[in-house]
Amino acid sequence: MQLIDGKAIAKKIREELKTDINKISGRKPGLAFILIGEDPASKAYVEMKEKGCLEVGIYSETLRLPAEITQEDLLKKINRLNNDPNIDGILIQQPFPRQISTTKIVETINPSKDVDGFHPTNLGRLLLGTAGGFAACTPLGIMKMIEQSGISTDGMEAVVIGRSNIVGKPLAALLVQKGANATVTIAHSRTKNLKEVCRRADLLIVAIGRPHFVTADMVKPEAVVIDVGINQTDQGLLGDVDFENVKNVAAAITPVPGGVGPMTIATLLTNTYESYKNACANL
Repeated sequence: MQLIDGKAIAKKIREELKTDINKISGRKPGLAFILIGEDPASKAYVEMKEKGCLEVGIYSETLRLPAEITQEDLLKKINRLNNDPNIDGILIQQPFPRQISTTKIVETINPSKDVDGFHPTNLGRLLLGTAGGFAACTPLGIMKMIEQSGISTDGMEAVVIGRSNIVGKPLAALLVQKGANATVTIAHSRTKNLKEVCRRADLLIVAIGRPHFVTADMVKPEAVVIDVGINQTDQGLLGDVDFENVKNVAAAITPVPGGVGPMTIATLLTNTYESYKNACANL
C-alpha cells in the first residue's frame, strides 16, 4: 500500500515556489484575504494561508470585517482590491453571513484575480478545457498530488463522492480532460446502489463531509483512494474514509490530516504566482 503524502508533496511545491519568487527583483506577488466575522475555523484557515504566503515570499493582507457588514460595503472592498495593482489574488473565506449572496460576491471578483477558481468565467474555461483560467485549489491540488505520486489516471474509472461546486464538480471536470483521460462518475447522497458504484472505481475520491463514511467493503481491491474530508469529532480529526481498514484494501491512500489539506494551500499559492506572472506579462 502506498501512502500518498500530501504534506511532503506540498512542501516540495512551496520550496520551488519560494525559489522562483526570491528571484523577483521588483514587486512580489500579492494575495488579499477577506475574513468576515469571528468563526474560529475560518480564522484558522486564513492564518494557515497567511503563514504559507510568508513562507514563500508572497505579500499578503487580510481585511477582517464584522459579521454584520452589508453586501454593498463588501462589494466596494472587493472592487478596491480588483483595482489594486499590488494584489494578484483575492480570496474571500467562506461561509458568508446570511445577508451576503455567495453568487454575487464570487461574480464580483475579477476573474484574473480569482485564484480560488470559483468565478463562472473560470469554471467555464475549466469545462471547455481552455487555457487562461484558474481551477479550484482543492481539485487542482488533488490532481497534482496524484501526478506527483506517479499515478496515471489514463483510462481509469474514477468515482467522485460529492457534488459541491468547491470540490466535486470541478474535480470531475479536471479528471475528464484530455491528459487526465479518466471516465468519471459523480456520486452523492441520492445515488442508488452507492456501494456497488464505489466498488467499480479504480480511483475513489471522497468529499462528502461524513466521518468514516467510506468503509473497506465499498472499495475495489487495489484502488487509489483520495480522502478530502476533514471532520472535527469527539475522536479528533477524521476523514470521510475509514483509513485504518481501507488501507488494507487500497493500492494507495491519502491520510487525514496530511493528505489533501496541505495541497489546497500550496495550490492557492501557485495560482497566485501564476496570476502575478499573467499581470506582469500584460503590462
